[in-house]
Amino acid sequence: MAKAAEYIRGNQYLFNNTVIGLEEVAEGKFLIQFEKQFELKAGHVVAVAVDQSHDPRIYSVCSGEKDEYMQIIFDLKEDGLLTPQLSKLKIGDSFFVSKPYGSFMPDTEMPMWWIATGTGIAPFYAMMRSGYRAEKLLHGGREADLFYFDREFKSALKENYIRCSTGNDGMGDFFGRVTSYLDKEDQLPKHNKYYLCGRALMVVEVRDLLISKGIPYENIISEIFF
Repeated sequence: MAKAAEYIRGNQYLFNNTVIGLEEVAEGKFLIQFEKQFELKAGHVVAVAVDQSHDPRIYSVCSGEKDEYMQIIFDLKEDGLLTPQLSKLKIGDSFFVSKPYGSFMPDTEMPMWWIATGTGIAPFYAMMRSGYRAEKLLHGGREADLFYFDREFKSALKENYIRCSTGNDGMGDFFGRVTSYLDKEDQLPKHNKYYLCGRALMVVEVRDLLISKGIPYENIISEIFF
């Protein structure tokens, strides 16, 4: 029997779900696990809400297609309407989650580069756990604890996982932003797909840099976090 939507707001249909895990993986950064109610494709997003009084927010799923659970990673915004409530949930608590959906899907025919900053790594973790591999993954962050899932990425991608660090803790594979790494590359593969996920400014800067280096616009796929 199909599930009935518990919460409808605009064109979003959300369903009652249950928290099965919540961890603060870095200061103000939380990983929340919940029941897998629907099939998932790597790169999908879900809409999330804690109550029916506010609009839901969209998050990339960062769990694999075959995982028995689903999870998202989020930044705590102290003045936000959703994340303070999300961060206080406990195992067994209920909240609302939509069916997974979206178009930020991995390419199965062309080689891929994945480029992310911060929690923008989420869809690439889902892709990696689902068996997809990138020719290169650039992950930008300030300190070591912001390179989420780095051990698993290193194990799967070896030297093709590059932590681009702007902090002073000496952690990382390249000192500088992801744009600095790309700018130093003399030639970028023009027949690859480039997937960008992160804040709007990063996505725009990387997209413009890729285009200036001869990457066709149609080979650049982006997902912006607000």
